[in-house]
Amino acid sequence: MSKLLILLLAALLVWQFVFRHEAVELGPGVLAADEPVQANLDSADSFELEGYRITPLAEFRIRAKVLSRETYSMGNESDLSPVDLALGWGRMSDEAVLQDIEISQSGRWYRWRSTQSPPVPRREIETHSANMHIIPADENTEDLVGDIQQGQIVDLSGFLVRADADDGWHWVSSLTRDDTGARSCELFYVKRVRTIY
Repeated sequence: MSKLLILLLAALLVWQFVFRHEAVELGPGVLAADEPVQANLDSADSFELEGYRITPLAEFRIRAKVLSRETYSMGNESDLSPVDLALGWGRMSDEAVLQDIEISQSGRWYRWRSTQSPPVPRREIETHSANMHIIPADENTEDLVGDIQQGQIVDLSGFLVRADADDGWHWVSSLTRDDTGARSCELFYVKRVRTIY
C-alpha cells in the first residue's frame, strides 16, 4: 500500500511540474493592445518582506501575454521573486507574430531570436516585451502567479520596487520599457493578479 501511495504522489508531482504549465494557445490577433501604465513615485514608505526592505518606485499595471515563465529557487533573488514572467503587449501579444520568434529564459534573463528576419521591427520587440521578476505580495498572490501559464493573457498590478538587504545587497527595477540588456528587467511587487484568457 505504501509503495502505491508513493507512486501516486510521484505521479502527481510530475503532473504538476510537467503538465501544469503547458502553453495556452489563443490564436492570432493582438490580445493585449495597451501599453503598461506607470506612475513614478517621488517618495514612498518602505516596508519589510522576507527580511528585505522594499521601496516602491512606481505604481505599475500591465495587461500582457505570457511569452514564457521560469521558476527559480536559489539566491537572494529567489527569496523574493520565485518566478520570472516574460511578457508581451501590442503586436508581441499576437500569436501570428510570435510563431516566428523563439523565446527563452534562464539565469533571470529573457532572450528572443528569429531564424528569419523578425516579423516586426527589432525595436518593437524590445519595447513591447520585458522580463519581469515577480515578487508576490502574499501567499494568495503567490498561488495565483504559480497558476499562470505560458500563452495566457494576464492583468497584473502593484509597484515597481527596489529591494535592499542588511548586508548591502540590493536589486532595483528598471523604470522604462525602452532599455535592453543588464538592469533592464522590472522588479515587480504584484498585489493583484487576474487571468483574462
